[in-house]
Amino acid sequence: MSTSNWISRSVSKLRTPSPEVGKTTSKTPLEVKNEPNSPLAQAGKATSAIKNVAASAPTPVPAPTLSVAAPVAAATSRSTRERLKATLRQKEEALSPRVLRRTLEELRAIVDPQVSEVEGGVRAKGVAGWYASATVERRRDMWLLMSEQFVADQANLKLAQAQFAAAVGTPDEAVAEVHYRRATVSPRRRLLQRFSVFPEGIRFLVDMRADMLPYLKTDKRLQALDVEMEYMFSTWFDVGFLNLRRISWDSPASLIEKLIKYEAVHDIKSWADVKNRLDSDRRCYGFFHPRLPDEPLIFVEVAMLDGIARSITPLLDESADAEDLSKATTAIFYSISNTQTGLRGVSFGDSLIKTVVETLKVEFPRLKTFATLSPIPGFRAWLTKNTTAMLARSSEKELAELGRAVGFEPPRAEHVQSAMEKPLALPDTSPVRRFMQRAAAQYLGREMVGGKPADPVARFHLGNGARVEQLNWAGDPSSKGLKQSYGLMVNYLYDLKRLDKHRAMLFQGKIPVSGAVDDLLG
Repeated sequence: MSTSNWISRSVSKLRTPSPEVGKTTSKTPLEVKNEPNSPLAQAGKATSAIKNVAASAPTPVPAPTLSVAAPVAAATSRSTRERLKATLRQKEEALSPRVLRRTLEELRAIVDPQVSEVEGGVRAKGVAGWYASATVERRRDMWLLMSEQFVADQANLKLAQAQFAAAVGTPDEAVAEVHYRRATVSPRRRLLQRFSVFPEGIRFLVDMRADMLPYLKTDKRLQALDVEMEYMFSTWFDVGFLNLRRISWDSPASLIEKLIKYEAVHDIKSWADVKNRLDSDRRCYGFFHPRLPDEPLIFVEVAMLDGIARSITPLLDESADAEDLSKATTAIFYSISNTQTGLRGVSFGDSLIKTVVETLKVEFPRLKTFATLSPIPGFRAWLTKNTTAMLARSSEKELAELGRAVGFEPPRAEHVQSAMEKPLALPDTSPVRRFMQRAAAQYLGREMVGGKPADPVARFHLGNGARVEQLNWAGDPSSKGLKQSYGLMVNYLYDLKRLDKHRAMLFQGKIPVSGAVDDLLG
């Protein structure tokens, strides 16, 4: 049967027959329309509004994708197995059992072993076309089918496992292991591979996972599909398949617009702002995938200076003159932004920084220092919860000085928190300011959650082998900086000779810090 005949037959099978008295009808996936008040239409409006707003998140998360009302918990929902056996649809279900069965047939046809990769890709493209016009509820039914109906054959898996266990230590062990590994591979993986065949398939899958991520917490049935997609993406987007490209003011306008859209650390406010970030004393690099050639997966902004930057303000000053590159000894990574929500869990940052460092060393042999100027996004929330604990760590002398400064002796958490509300007005010698700096050193240099640094940006850089180098008071005096960390920023130093040593320290539960930060910790 030709591809065109197969598609025509499939579409005709999926058309909803005329309603019959007393029977519930349901539009099929291929007949979904964007009605003005439908969830998809509302989501489309939201997406359009979002496109012009840069994302805001720590070590960086891109702007939100398609979203509707908060996902509803699915604790009482029927599984797709139950629905496929049923005759009537329940109120909260988007697709009727009959349409659900037909949709499953379409998905299974994609991985039909009798069809070629190319034709399987064509069939997958047809389903992707339906998905593009489907409501979020109908999309969710497709995710559930992919998650629950494309699992490894349990009988074969148990048999292969038993055979492998019996073969351990014998000459048949290797063969038994191969059979066992093959038995664990689910048809779901094959389905994803077929979707990746058509030209826009990778883009479709990345966007589909971004659509699905908000629902994972409320519907655990989707986790199998999510984990499978993360595994596949980790393979498809391995750094060996990525290209490092410099993004400059001479790059296509469409690419520069993506920088504005995806910048996640310091919002880009104008074309003059972005031009400043791409000036002669700056560099911007991104990783690109061959199947997404015009879409940076992650990008980093770098400033060339003659020393470690203590504040973001001069770096973002559009009127400032460009630095003299002949005197530059330090590369400051001041913004790193991921762009694809659907690639959550796929790490690019470590490889990006290392590749950029090597590239910069070739272009600027005088560069000796590689460091960041980073936000501390979790600090204010942490200190709000732990003010009392930090007071308990203070010496009697420190408490006395702090009490006199806030007007209450002994000072309590609410007194100190009130005094911290206007950090930029605190003088250099303020006991409140010293208390906040000690707290920041404690947060970055000691606090661990699940064996990892508590702050998300610290977790990223320290995991790459950097160390906490220097705390910077009023490093980010913007409203965002004050809201996140009372305006404090931090430098993480990438000492190229000690990256492995620092990673080993972190693995042992000790955060690497400089002597200056260690002094604050006491």
